[in-house]
Amino acid sequence: MEQKNPIQVAGRLFGVLEFLADAGSAGLMEISAALDLNKTTVHRVLNSLIYMGYARQNAVNGRYEPTFKVVDIANQIMGKVDIVQIVRPYLRKLMEETGETVHFVERDGIDAVYIDKVESLNNGIQMVSRIGSRIPLYCSGVGKAMVAEMDEWEVEEVWNNSEIVRLTPYTITDHNDFKSELEEIRERGYALDNEENETGVRCIACSLKEPMGSARHAFSISAPVSRMDNDRIRELAASVLKVRGEIAEKLRA
Repeated sequence: MEQKNPIQVAGRLFGVLEFLADAGSAGLMEISAALDLNKTTVHRVLNSLIYMGYARQNAVNGRYEPTFKVVDIANQIMGKVDIVQIVRPYLRKLMEETGETVHFVERDGIDAVYIDKVESLNNGIQMVSRIGSRIPLYCSGVGKAMVAEMDEWEVEEVWNNSEIVRLTPYTITDHNDFKSELEEIRERGYALDNEENETGVRCIACSLKEPMGSARHAFSISAPVSRMDNDRIRELAASVLKVRGEIAEKLRA
């Protein structure tokens, strides 16, 4: 059953703010049409966001834009996530050794949320991922790496609550195939995203177990398929597993 926001005005405020964040800038009519809200309501919401410092109106073209206040709040939250500070030097080291982009995620329900990213400086191709964006567990390297560490009932819960969609021709959408994939991950120690989430991109991922034993985080190397054939996957996998061991030792210290 679909749940409704108990405070309607809060849903509208954040709906407009999220739309502005995604669009970059928008006019009153554009927001009204996109969110299916009347112009008067959108105007009141925008005035409230402007008053609180989360939005502004461009004096030249009259369009509405988000401010950096949300970024400031996000930075304050991220600054209190100690594990990011611990792991970041290892992520940078991995990027420098492999020349590929490295991601770090945290599980949130049936999704993984990007909480850090070290972009490769040695190539002109940038990943579309952004810190704070989400990716489903069932079709991502980092997600499958964490799911492979779960008890069977948790695996079933993730699968049953996920919207299983074939995002690419390679996305695993069969339950038995998914379970077989998890068994392979457990055997080799790392997960692969073989263009399952984004066509043309492969990822090698490892989960990170915390001292209490849960695997709420994972990291990955991502690269275009042109730079990640099977031979290079084996080479990079060794680097990923080595760094996981180093991070695990640091977390235990």
